[in-house]
Order: sequence, then structure tokens, then C-alpha cells
Amino acid sequence: MTWTPRDAGWIEVICGSMFSGKTEELIRRVRRAQIAKMDTIIFKPKVDDRYSPEHIVSHNQMKLNSQIVETSDEILTKSQKAEVVAIDEAQFFDDEIVEICKILAKQKKRVIVAGLDTDYRGEPFGPMPHLICEADYVDKLRAICVKCGNPATYTQRTSKDSQRVVIGETDIYEARCRNCYEPPE
Repeated sequence: MTWTPRDAGWIEVICGSMFSGKTEELIRRVRRAQIAKMDTIIFKPKVDDRYSPEHIVSHNQMKLNSQIVETSDEILTKSQKAEVVAIDEAQFFDDEIVEICKILAKQKKRVIVAGLDTDYRGEPFGPMPHLICEADYVDKLRAICVKCGNPATYTQRTSKDSQRVVIGETDIYEARCRNCYEPPE
């Protein structure tokens, strides 16, 4: 049974590999808060320019209005009136995002964070491990392995790029299970 705190804030983290439905789940939760007439605001990092500059967009094209921010401290400034603060692609923020989420939760806000928990090398990605540790609720989603159809928790990069952050879609990434995942050399 999941208990929802009364008269308190909390942090929810939605994590998993690419194509696991993290943004789709974030959108679902925000829409439900909006139906409940709660004041919501959504943020995404400037580096995520895949679909739309003014929306978060899932791979299946669900979308909601969002605000682009360059730094995590902008989130604190811009969310003063919000009851629900949603943050997509949190792995691209610096470590300060963890403290920002804690402050927002102390302000009795519901904070919903989505992001990749590991990078294409299978290593913890950015501030996500710390956010998972601070979270009151954590959901790790799985995709479907493109090779064998099993549950996938890894993001396989299919290009030769070696930078940690390379923005892309199915053109350079695939969801893979533990057995089909091939770590880069």
C-alpha cells in the first residue's frame, strides 16, 4: 500500500532506460494533478531539444507545456506558486538539482522527477543516483529489448560517439536486456 503524505511535500523519481516510458509516466502524473485542480509546472533542461522547445514530449508523442531551464536553481525561482513541480531528463542537470528537489519538498510541494538512471555505458548517470536516494517514492521502468523481447533496463548506443551526452532517439539508441546489452569498449 502506498501512503500519500498529508500536509507535506515529497519527491517521486521515475527512472529507467531509454524507451521505458519515463516521460509518458511523468505526463500521466501531471495530468492527474491538473485534473485535481492543482497548480503544476514542468521543467526540462535546455540541452534536450529533440521534439519541442516548449513541451516535454514522450516517444509516443504525448506532450505537455514545459519551461526550459539552463540551471537547476531556475526551477526554485520559477516554481514558487506551484503545488506540483515536474522535472524531465533530470540526468542532464548538475548535482544542485538534488538540493533543489529537497527544498521544494520541504516547501510542501510534490516533486516528480524523471530521468535515465544509467548512461549508455551502464554507469550511474549524473545526479540520478542521489535523487533516487533522496526520493520518497521510486519507480524503475523497463523497456522491451529490441533483440529478444525481454524486459530491458539498459540503453545501448549504436553509434560510435564516445561523449557521455549525445542527444538522440532510435537513430542511435536501443533498449536492451542484460543479456543482449553490449558495453562499449
